[in-house]
Amino acid sequence: MNKGDESLFTALSHADDTFTKMEGYLRSRQLCDVTLVAGERRIPAHRLVLSSVSDYFAAMFTSDVLEAKQEEVKMEGVDPDALWMLVQYAYTGRLELREDTIESLLSASCLLQLPRVVQACCAFLVRQLHPSNCLGIRSYADAQGCSDLQSAAHSYTMEHFLEVVGGQEFLLLPVEEMSRLLTSDDVNVPDEETVVTALLTWVGHNADTRASHLPSLLAHIRLPLLQPQFLADLEASPLLRGSVECQRLLMEGMKYHLLPQRRPLLQSPRTRPRKATVGALFAVGGMDATKGATSIEQYCLRRDTWSQVATMSGRRLQFGVAVLDGRLHVVGGRDGLKTLNTVECYNPHSKSWSALPPMSTHRHGLGVAVLEGPMYAVGGHDGWSYLSTVERWDPQARLWSFISSMSTPRSTVGVAVLNGK
Repeated sequence: MNKGDESLFTALSHADDTFTKMEGYLRSRQLCDVTLVAGERRIPAHRLVLSSVSDYFAAMFTSDVLEAKQEEVKMEGVDPDALWMLVQYAYTGRLELREDTIESLLSASCLLQLPRVVQACCAFLVRQLHPSNCLGIRSYADAQGCSDLQSAAHSYTMEHFLEVVGGQEFLLLPVEEMSRLLTSDDVNVPDEETVVTALLTWVGHNADTRASHLPSLLAHIRLPLLQPQFLADLEASPLLRGSVECQRLLMEGMKYHLLPQRRPLLQSPRTRPRKATVGALFAVGGMDATKGATSIEQYCLRRDTWSQVATMSGRRLQFGVAVLDGRLHVVGGRDGLKTLNTVECYNPHSKSWSALPPMSTHRHGLGVAVLEGPMYAVGGHDGWSYLSTVERWDPQARLWSFISSMSTPRSTVGVAVLNGK
């Protein structure tokens, strides 16, 4: 035969056909050379197949350990049903994932070192995450050493903290886990009051054994950041009244409110707000490829991400922005052609817009600031000339009115509030 006549033949379904035949031998218990014993269950199998799929069995059957030559191998601490499912998986590559068997399957696949199965089980549990089970899944993932699942369950717990604290799993948390929750900067809460209320609910669920842990747990609460009225009410709580350490921590919080001039000296981990409670940062409009962005983006410190949350009613350049009554006010500016006197107001809680009465003067390049209630629109340009005039918005009367003008017309002016001026 000439060398040019040589060719390579490849049977495309060879692996599938071979494994199907091997599965047939498993079902008929032929050529099996090992029996796995788990509880009362005896599972025949082929060492070669098990070793090809599982690093655990490969290490066992190719070394000098006793089990390498034994016809029966005892599998301690493995659920018999999960073991049988994983033996079948070794032959077929298929596995049914169900809520009632997923944890025993994950435990067994971690032991047998089946990384693909571990990954599939973890992905299944991530899809099952719910406020009623995320603490349990987090703890289970921690015990199994499944870091990705543990991280996903932890993030879910932080995100849905308000619903989690209303569930049975939360009430049954061990003290170490409770401490871990309270120390986190990432819990998604509207205020620190929410956290201390959750702690007192947890302690109250089993006060006889948990009250002794209250001083060490209360040390993780940002007490100086509580509202003064809430702090005063807390002092009257029967759970806290009997503890000298709890009273000391409450006094620390009260001093923070009573002695504002000493706050630089009173700083501690308890005076640092959690990420969800520091407020929101907004980036409003600006120049983009369309010569004027209308979008508003919000930065979330907890997630370390920017996301678009709103769109202004139209294009604005050189406008003023101020926060008043927890709402974002966008004042004046120009739309590219004409200068505007309109004002629109964004509510970040309801994610809705409303219009305020317009200023008397059309202004772009103005400065805007809030001083002790009212909002001021300072200077700018009306499309014809620079402005020295200043208008004040009264949120109670819902009216704009002129106040004293500046001595000099100013445009693209910076405005800041300092010492009540």
